[in-house]
Amino acid sequence: MTALPLVFDAPKRGLPPRHLADLSVSERAAAVAELGEKPFRAKQLSNHYFSRLTVDPEEMTDIPAASRSRLVESLMPTLLTEVRALEADRGATRKTLWRAHDGTLLESVLMRYPDRATLCISSQAGCGMACPFCATGQGGLDRNLSTAEIVDQVRSAAAVMRDGAMPGGPGRLSNIVFMGMGDPIPTV
Repeated sequence: MTALPLVFDAPKRGLPPRHLADLSVSERAAAVAELGEKPFRAKQLSNHYFSRLTVDPEEMTDIPAASRSRLVESLMPTLLTEVRALEADRGATRKTLWRAHDGTLLESVLMRYPDRATLCISSQAGCGMACPFCATGQGGLDRNLSTAEIVDQVRSAAAVMRDGAMPGGPGRLSNIVFMGMGDPIPTV
């Protein structure tokens, strides 16, 4: 058996497009101003994305109709596209395979229990730990995800819960677990 090397530095790849979730509050205001809008529109966009969990310009009725699409296209580009969602445990577990802007594949897993809803999110595509028992580790590390790519997994799952798309009716996320950092095994 050939041992794979541990990889701690992700390969350099093209960055995802600029996204609202990657920007600080002041950077959001500046980005909106660059588009010829009043800086307070950044707060409105942030409210839609982070609180209302939407990226649909048609739902952003507090923003002038003439500005909505341009703002969303410029500051909320699609980062992750759902490739497939598989259900298990009679619908209480939903595994989603996502394709990022550069074709990188990653997954998130939403699990609904009677007293909580837990989302496991990816922070990396692949893994550099090279554990011999893990298919992800054997594939190696493709790249680290951007802040916005990580946050968008949470936003999407929170919308699934809000909309009652899993058994048990509408609900909220209560736990977030990060995946994609390897599971080092202590030596005995």
